[in-house]
Amino acid sequence: MSSAVASPPPYAFYYLDNFERALGWLAERYDDLFDIAERAFLRDFAALPRPSRALLVRMLMRSGPYFRQSKLNYQEIGATAAAAEPLVTLGWLDAAPLLTLDGVFALATRPELAQRFPAPRGARKGDWLEALREQHEAEQPFEAWLPATGDRVFEVRIDALCDRLRLMFFGNLHQDWSEFVLADLGVFQYETVAFEPSSRAFQQRADVDVYLALFLCREALGAWPEDRPHDELTRHVNAIDCAQAWLATRRAKLLHQIGNACERREDWAGALDAYGASAWPGSRHRRVRVLERCGRDAEALALAEAAAAGPENEEERQRIARMLPRLLRRAGRPVVRLAALAPAARETLVLAIPQVPHSVETAVGAHLSGAGAVVHYVENTLINSLFGLLCWDAVFAAVPGAFFHPFQRGPADLHAPDFRARRAAGFEACLAELESGAYRDTIRRRYREKAGLQSPFVFWGALDDGLLALALDCIDARHLRRCFERLLDDPRGNRSGLPDLIRFWPAERRYELIEVKGPGDRLQDNQIRWLDYCVAHGVPVRVIDVEWADAEAEPGA
Repeated sequence: MSSAVASPPPYAFYYLDNFERALGWLAERYDDLFDIAERAFLRDFAALPRPSRALLVRMLMRSGPYFRQSKLNYQEIGATAAAAEPLVTLGWLDAAPLLTLDGVFALATRPELAQRFPAPRGARKGDWLEALREQHEAEQPFEAWLPATGDRVFEVRIDALCDRLRLMFFGNLHQDWSEFVLADLGVFQYETVAFEPSSRAFQQRADVDVYLALFLCREALGAWPEDRPHDELTRHVNAIDCAQAWLATRRAKLLHQIGNACERREDWAGALDAYGASAWPGSRHRRVRVLERCGRDAEALALAEAAAAGPENEEERQRIARMLPRLLRRAGRPVVRLAALAPAARETLVLAIPQVPHSVETAVGAHLSGAGAVVHYVENTLINSLFGLLCWDAVFAAVPGAFFHPFQRGPADLHAPDFRARRAAGFEACLAELESGAYRDTIRRRYREKAGLQSPFVFWGALDDGLLALALDCIDARHLRRCFERLLDDPRGNRSGLPDLIRFWPAERRYELIEVKGPGDRLQDNQIRWLDYCVAHGVPVRVIDVEWADAEAEPGA
């Protein structure tokens, strides 16, 4: 019998292939933004033996920066010590980092520690550490702390450099190299976006520095001491100079988050400062609320009236409309109520409890089908998908700050307040097809050509040829435009809240949207906004409240 060790399967180095693919992507597009150390890393990494390259990537994929050699066992890499040697020579790993007692306790097991330090019976590990800390203040390598383990610790010394490269590739620091897996690429297919130099997210090295500064401030916000005001952090964030519009948007969002944190602490002055410096949607109506909370009603009323005269979106209009009457009454001014829109048609439907438990929407759909009508449960899927197919090119336009790497489901700035404005010409060209009638062919063609590609709007699993044909034949193009305009006004808020069902009458080429509410179920704010919008623009819609014939029992949801 042969004693040779079986070689690892070919895919064992998938993570290394992915990492090298990312480095190649960065080198091709961002070489002019690299400094000497970053260029040296790309050059020296490529020259390393494969086991050494693989070991470094494995360590970068794990939580570090300290790793015990005994925990770095990978079949495809082989001897860890040999693979680590070139990395130590380059200074990328430290083979004997000085550790505090806290560091040793984080890396060692309780039995290993007990061989070196007397353990109080029943003491928790944290209490044990606390009792020893004053006696062991020196820093020394792991093998000096715990020689009986026969183990040593490596420290990754280039994590900051690799984090910067990770940011430039992913466009954020929430994703890491472990998410970039070739296996996923076989499951998910992505649109090919033309990455021109002018569409790069980072146009200059300072842009990366700005992002990192904002990221560090966001991390600081999460760990901000309870007894420390946020004023210093607000000033620091507001002073960060953002040359790129998408970075300015990130700064605005962070300032809004600081305002939220101040509100939770009832630090009204801090909240007003942060919200006042932020252009993020929602900051203005939060300022109104904070002014009201701290008794500055006159200022709250003035700001609320300004918001009512020019709301940033429908959500703000809805919220301000609820605040204004209260503020007006406090000011002794008459409350002038605007003429209310006619509400959506509403009816109550009493149904027998289904024999087979299923959702209330399914029960209503079955009841309304027939007599020339076809009902589909679509909720947010159909209108979003039709929009995504028609406006595919505009959604995937390579504007700066939108696409960082070739495996994105959609643009990174989808929820930014200027998402539409930055693609205005592209979206207008797409929507113009609703006037010319070309939209049907475009949607059908995209449905065929883009089938299965990831999109933030298209729900492939909810579409089929029959539903698509009914929608294109029965939904008025003017109604589609109204719905698409609303999606563009606020993609973050308006992609949800659409009615549950759509009912088609194919012979009459007409349809209606139906929101279904089961017993005890109430309309949510975003649903109310969609219903009001549909009524205001002539989109056929109604609400059906369901009651069960036997009120003592209800079908399963």
